[in-house]
Amino acid sequence: MPPARARTKKVALSSTASESRGGSFPFFQYASVVGVHVILVGFTALYLPQSTRLFGPLPVRKTDRPQSEFMEALTARPAVTVAWTLAGLCVLQVWWGTWVRKWYFEQNAHGTSDEIKITRAKAKGVWFSRLREAVGFTLLATVVTHIVIVLFGAPLLSHLLQTGLLASTVAILTAFVPALVFGYPSLASDTPALVNRLNWIRLFAELSPRNPVERIVVYPAVGTVVGAWFGAFPIPLDWDRPWQAWPLTPLYGSLAGYIIASLAALAVNSLKWLAQEQLRSVQPSTKYKSS
Repeated sequence: MPPARARTKKVALSSTASESRGGSFPFFQYASVVGVHVILVGFTALYLPQSTRLFGPLPVRKTDRPQSEFMEALTARPAVTVAWTLAGLCVLQVWWGTWVRKWYFEQNAHGTSDEIKITRAKAKGVWFSRLREAVGFTLLATVVTHIVIVLFGAPLLSHLLQTGLLASTVAILTAFVPALVFGYPSLASDTPALVNRLNWIRLFAELSPRNPVERIVVYPAVGTVVGAWFGAFPIPLDWDRPWQAWPLTPLYGSLAGYIIASLAALAVNSLKWLAQEQLRSVQPSTKYKSS
């Protein structure tokens, strides 16, 4: 082959390779957004229930264990505290789930720039449909969570509102974002539904996330459940503290578990990203030495 034709072929191959793109995870964007996310979750848990003061004075309670005004606003009406927290999380998780879904797309995007743009447009077109499915799946998860909480010892006939609000909070922290990102686990018999069900089993039964987005979704879900379970321990103790009222300790235990697990996912993703960057920096020099 003449040198001119060889150079032309090399240029054509290199231009084709440059047009084709592989998926990549936007680590720096994720690190900044997850920091804002956990701060907003903490704000929702501690400061949004303080809005109760705007609708009237808090009930006066005679107790030999006085609290600060800050704690009194959280413990005076437990159902109202959980309701405020749930309302804030409903808005916050839609925002957070949209980011995670965007990162999931970018991580799995392959092909030329035009193909990726077409796929991104299709994904945006079904966003409302996916949101509706995620809301429906979260409502179903709320019912299942309510039953599980009762089986673990919550009051069966009393405190139904408090238990229902706690179940809704746990469901939106564990089920909403996975359903929005991956799609809910349908019982259909087609191949995509089967693959999605197996994916859910791998993630939430085997607890085997394989990439950054899966860790972002799985770690907080597990942390929420573990935190809610540990949060129930102080309730039967005879300390007679206002913050032991049902379901405050499981509520804040689940939120603490969610925040800690989100930071754990950030730490693991950071270490793996640094390791990959180190490998990328070493490989060119190794290749140069071998040649």
